[in-house]
Amino acid sequence: MELDLRHLRMICAIAEAGSVTRAAAMLGLSQPAMTSQLRRVEAVVGGELFARSRSGAEPTVLGRQVIARARIVLTEAETLFGDLRGFSGPAGDIRLGCAHLACVASVVERVSASLPGRGVSLRIEPSAVLLAEALARGHLDAVLLAVVEGFGVTLSGPVTSRTLIPRYPIFVALSAEHPLSGQDEIRLADLRDEAWISPPGAEDGSLAALRAACRAAGFEPDVRYDAPSGAGHPLIAAGHGVRLVDPTWPAAAGTVVRPLAGEPQAARLVMAWRRDRLSPEDVAAVYRGLADAYSDHVDDNPAFSRWWNAHPEVHPLL
Repeated sequence: MELDLRHLRMICAIAEAGSVTRAAAMLGLSQPAMTSQLRRVEAVVGGELFARSRSGAEPTVLGRQVIARARIVLTEAETLFGDLRGFSGPAGDIRLGCAHLACVASVVERVSASLPGRGVSLRIEPSAVLLAEALARGHLDAVLLAVVEGFGVTLSGPVTSRTLIPRYPIFVALSAEHPLSGQDEIRLADLRDEAWISPPGAEDGSLAALRAACRAAGFEPDVRYDAPSGAGHPLIAAGHGVRLVDPTWPAAAGTVVRPLAGEPQAARLVMAWRRDRLSPEDVAAVYRGLADAYSDHVDDNPAFSRWWNAHPEVHPLL
């Protein structure tokens, strides 16, 4: 058996999803078929790529090496075919869209530095679905999407994508006065009696993912509030509710941001762009700027900084 791009995509999908079952759903395959393919790939490379357990699939040392190289190959393949398709758009200002992440504070600065002489505008939108639609309709040139693990976002039109961060854990924000606020990490099951603020962009799977994770922990979440990302902070600080947040998000006054034990929620960051608007050189520059912007905020939360340093396999490939 010889490996091809399809096998590399499968390996990367399992790493991103953290589960063979979830990766199979993402790629439209059955779980038995993907398991069978994975075993054949492991036979070719000469060892296990993932340590599989009831909680999911974690890359082995060999797996991390193979995944890192697979991502390079897939990126080069996409660049090759993108170049062959050609670029016909003007070299004007760059219209960016971005999920509501801590790094939005650095996105304009970093992308502008990567594209000197080009203007950069930014639309911040918590919904990955709405960002993808704006990109497809030509209202934006490139977007940074936050996609919840186990879910996907449909990209249409002359749009392609590249993974920026294949997987990162979701943290929880709660009041600094909460009885659990002093813990290094919090069990999701211990939040069973809390009122929840709905995740932003619920239509892209974030709310469904919250409900699924809570059910797996043995309870149905009481989703009582619906508020834009920033507007939820006063509710959290006052002890009225808790919310899932980006792990780099700085804790607002009166709140703390903590990891969830066992990483029951995760997401990935994906850069998508219009091939008719950005040249390959533009794409590389925007990608580099987004990677730098995200890296600027890794140390904003010490707990996430430790996780990040322990997982070099998820760092952007520059």
